Amino acid sequence: MTVFIAVAEEESFAAGARRLGMSPPAVTRAISALEERLGVKLLNRTTRYVRVTDAGSRYLDDCRRIIHETNEADEAAAGINAEPRGHLAVTAPVMFGRIFVIPSIVDYLKRYPDMEVSAVFLDRVVNLLEEGFDVGIRIGELPDSSMRAIRVGQVRRILCASPGYLAENGMPNSPSELIYHKIVASSTVSPAVDWKFGQGITVRVKPRLTVTSNDAAIEAALEGMGITRLLSYQIEAYRASVQLQTLLTEFEPPPLPIHVIHREGRYASAKVRAFVDHIVLRLRSVLALN
Repeated sequence: MTVFIAVAEEESFAAGARRLGMSPPAVTRAISALEERLGVKLLNRTTRYVRVTDAGSRYLDDCRRIIHETNEADEAAAGINAEPRGHLAVTAPVMFGRIFVIPSIVDYLKRYPDMEVSAVFLDRVVNLLEEGFDVGIRIGELPDSSMRAIRVGQVRRILCASPGYLAENGMPNSPSELIYHKIVASSTVSPAVDWKFGQGITVRVKPRLTVTSNDAAIEAALEGMGITRLLSYQIEAYRASVQLQTLLTEFEPPPLPIHVIHREGRYASAKVRAFVDHIVLRLRSVLALN
């Protein structure tokens, strides 16, 4: 199963062999023996690529789950639950990770010197099992899954602009008036030009500027480019310093929940349990998130 996972994820027998420190012929024999035992073709091979079959895709998910549970069992049997050690992979949205997760990781590493952490910050929904993460922080409603989710707070989707822009262009009194204003759209927050508000209101805006990062949208708003829509924690410091002003708060849609999620198995790995307990306590203490 370990060999199959490596080849499937690398999409190459040679790359899978390098990853495992094995010879390519040994990897090829292992996959052939596995397919022969199962009586199912797991991989399609050509001279240019290796891809999993439909049956192989389902088997790959099961293999990942089984290997993960096996590792957890090994850790428990070896007594690793007594003190976290090893490697932990964590993911979160980009700005949220920079502002809130990195300080928690630094504290965690100071507390547990035998731990290593890989932090990957992405503004997209990450599949923890398929992409090999132990813990994730997710903003928004969660689909049903086998993950354990712990709610730690919530954030609002808010409109904001600089006082200079509003002095020059006026304050909109309703969402429908946004069509008369300059709009800065961050595709990571509002990928569509249809902005939804409370009370069932939807407004189709035409952005004057569209950017792919929230930092860029904030910078444009600070420069007086126009009105943008962001999450409340992202502009908390700018609101406090009155560099940005919130608009149409009475029309805001319902808040978005924040959850810490992790894969749940029969054995609670010490490294995961310790990190989850640490970051949950820390995030729940942040006023901007609660």
